[in-house]
Amino acid sequence: MSVARNSPTCGVCGSKLVRNGVTSAGRTRWRCKSCGASSTLSRPDITRKAQLGMFHTWVLGGVPQAQAASSARTFRRDTAWCWRIEVPPPSPPTTAPDVVVLDGTYFQSWCLLIATDGADVIDWQWCDREKKIAWQQILQRQPAPAMVVIDGGSGLHAALNDTWPTTKIQRCYFHIYQNVRRHLTLKPRLPAGQEILFLTKALMKVADPDQAIAWLLEYNEWEMRWDSFLKQKTYARPDITRPTNIPKDRTWWYTHQALRKTRSLFRHLLRTSSMFTWLDPELDPVSRTVWVGGVQATCVVACRDS
Repeated sequence: MSVARNSPTCGVCGSKLVRNGVTSAGRTRWRCKSCGASSTLSRPDITRKAQLGMFHTWVLGGVPQAQAASSARTFRRDTAWCWRIEVPPPSPPTTAPDVVVLDGTYFQSWCLLIATDGADVIDWQWCDREKKIAWQQILQRQPAPAMVVIDGGSGLHAALNDTWPTTKIQRCYFHIYQNVRRHLTLKPRLPAGQEILFLTKALMKVADPDQAIAWLLEYNEWEMRWDSFLKQKTYARPDITRPTNIPKDRTWWYTHQALRKTRSLFRHLLRTSSMFTWLDPELDPVSRTVWVGGVQATCVVACRDS
C-alpha cells in the first residue's frame, strides 16, 4: 500500500516544490527548483475546521466575538460562511414526546421556529415571521404530544387547533413574566403594579395543586383590592398629555392602562385554562415531571437572570 506524501507542486510552472526554511511566522516555506518561485501552503480544511469550532463556541458559549478572534470584525469575516451551512433536520420521533415546547426567535429579518421536548431540539422551521402556515410545517411533521408549552405568539393557536386539536396548551411562565414586565417595567411605581409583578414571579414557584389554588386566591384578592382603582378615568384637557394609542376625538380614557393590560392578560389565561394545564389530572405524570423538572426550572432561571 502506498503511503500518501506531502508533495506540493508549484502554482507557476507545476514542478515539484522543496522545503526552503520557515517564514517569520514559523510556517514552512516552499521553493520551486525550476522557476525559483517561493510560497507557503495553506490547508483550507484545517482552517475551516478551526473557524467552525470558533463559530460553534460563540453560538453556544456566549463568548464575545472579539474574544473568539483577534477582533469582532475578523470573527464575522472568517465565520460568515458558517451561517450558510445547511443543517439536516432531525428525524421525526417514532413516538410522541410527553411535552413539546414551541418558541420563535428572530435573526434580523428571519424568524426561526423551534420545537423541543424539554431537553433536545426535535424540529425547526425558518420563516419570515410567526404565522399559522409556518407553524403547521413543524406540527405536521411531529406526532401530537399530550401537552404543548407556547409563548402565545401569533398564528400558533390556530395552527394547534387545526393540527393538534387534542393537545392541551400550557402558556410559558417566563413569557407571561416578559409580557407583564413590558407593561409595567421592572420597577413599577404604583403599589398595584408592584403587587402583580410579585405575583407573576411567584407563579414560577408553583409546584402542586395546593400552591396553584393559593396563587389563584391571591390573584383574585388583587383584582378585588384594585378594582375601583383600575376604573379611574382621565378626561381630556389642554394640560393633559394624551397617550399615543388614544384617538384625538376621545374625551376620556382609563388612567392606568398598563395595569389594565396586565389584568386582561391574566384574565385571558384563566379564561382559556392555559395557566395551570400541567396540573390537569388527565395528563400523564411524566408530563408533569417534564414540566416541573425541565421547563419550569428553566423559566425560574431565566426570570432570575433577566
